[in-house]
Amino acid sequence: MQANELKLLVIDALEDIKAEDIQVLDVTAMTDVTDFMIIATGKSTRQVKALANEVVVQAKAAGVQPLGSEGEDVGEWALVDLGDVIAHIMTPQTRATYNLEKLWSVPDTTEQSKATADE
Repeated sequence: MQANELKLLVIDALEDIKAEDIQVLDVTAMTDVTDFMIIATGKSTRQVKALANEVVVQAKAAGVQPLGSEGEDVGEWALVDLGDVIAHIMTPQTRATYNLEKLWSVPDTTEQSKATADE
């Protein structure tokens, strides 16, 4: 399964269990580990666990064996590694604390120029 198809499969799985604020980060230029990181919020630890489980179930049903999954026991932050796509599912507080979107984003050139001009 190609990375784009896998990305859509993960988004569908997350939407099926009502994940909130689903963000897709194309990280191909930043790492060789994966192509896409998908970040989503679950309202509770129980929903985070259910969302991670749904991603695993739908991936397996499509013939994709997850390389690993972590965090379902606690439910604050679950990660499902499908190779070309890694899903991070977090409670709102955990997501705000770690702010992965900012960590994995690259400022565009206008932001860089403005930051340099402000110095």
